[in-house]
Amino acid sequence: MIPIDKLEALKVEFLELQSKVSDTALISDPRRYKELMRRYKELEAITDCYAEYNRSIQEMADAKGLLESESDPDMQAMAKTEIADLEKSLEDIELRLRDLLIPGDPNDEKNAIIEIRAGTGGEEAALFVADLYRMYNYYADMKGWKKQVIDTNETGLGGYKEVVMQLNGENVYGLMRFESGVHRVQRVPVTESSGRIHTSAVTVAVLPEAEDIDV
Repeated sequence: MIPIDKLEALKVEFLELQSKVSDTALISDPRRYKELMRRYKELEAITDCYAEYNRSIQEMADAKGLLESESDPDMQAMAKTEIADLEKSLEDIELRLRDLLIPGDPNDEKNAIIEIRAGTGGEEAALFVADLYRMYNYYADMKGWKKQVIDTNETGLGGYKEVVMQLNGENVYGLMRFESGVHRVQRVPVTESSGRIHTSAVTVAVLPEAEDIDV
């Protein structure tokens, strides 16, 4: 079930924040302004999704009303199709609303330091580091983030024992933090002549960029 009371309360909070963030006096306090804008964006996403939910609920009621009142087979068929489509749409909207209502990490909007290090697997693990490095670069380009290589330790076959990079942009840490952990791959290494499958591991650490106050 969707927590309607909670969503209505968040809608009220969003409307109150709208007037606060438009106050020019707030700009003189950058930290406070940043905090309010972060909350404003969170609530904006929730209220937009909630508005979409309410529109779909109304459209569903209209379609059901049409189905009950119409005797024409073609109109009934059209109403049934619309109801089926709206049911699927509402399921998707409800899932998005639930995700949006999950509290985020306070560091989500920060830039991030990405550390990729080869684990077990020798040269193949180093090549896996290179694969992840390319993948994160590609993803950063898609998101329009700025990239900065902090440190690398290359191997002879195009791999890396270690790559440390910084990604700057919107919601970087929030989108990258779940990459932290051990990544494993099973494949035939380019260095393997007998065709045997090897398991290689890489560790990834994603750290929020420290602000001056955090140091």
